[in-house]
Amino acid sequence: MNGKKVPEGTISRLFIYYREVSELSSLKIKTISSAELGERTNLSDAQVRKDLGYFGQFGVSGSGYDTSELKKALEKILGKDRTWNVAVIGAGHLGAALLSYPGFKNYGLEIVAAFDSDSKRIGKKLGEIEVQLISDLSKTAKDKKIHIGIITVPAASAQEVAEKLVEAGIEYILNFAPVSLDVPDSIKVKDVDLSRELETLTYFLVNK
Repeated sequence: MNGKKVPEGTISRLFIYYREVSELSSLKIKTISSAELGERTNLSDAQVRKDLGYFGQFGVSGSGYDTSELKKALEKILGKDRTWNVAVIGAGHLGAALLSYPGFKNYGLEIVAAFDSDSKRIGKKLGEIEVQLISDLSKTAKDKKIHIGIITVPAASAQEVAEKLVEAGIEYILNFAPVSLDVPDSIKVKDVDLSRELETLTYFLVNK
């Protein structure tokens, strides 16, 4: 990387580029230009070059990118060359849906643990995972080398859960609770507020 801070938008687009070059590589298409990659992703060739430029020099002028080499480079940049262990905290409807979804493994993510504070849920199996007490989080996080915590509890409980994740040494959090979390600057939090995202669609319904 060239030392510049990489924008969130660039990181999101890298995953799009990765999917495209993975498909091209599987089809035995050996090269693609920045213009062609931009056309496939509805972006300009300048945006493609700028995004990839944060991570070094890719491709040869006039020849384009080698799809196989770019795929391998993006796998390393995006951490897709290994599997990351994930824990779900909150075994209600949303948590149960995530635990039952088999597709995460295709993206290098594996849910290895689930936690809840409701005694009625403890010991139940959701998918292949047995729900544990939240008090077991620290030990399980260490034993199973958990990298990412997904919060699917009500807003009133989310901050407490976030603090428990931090105490357990988990530095990356995906937060589905509709509340902002107060965590140390070293902790990376990605908020996913489904209600808010749905609400924004009403603007387009009214103004179509």
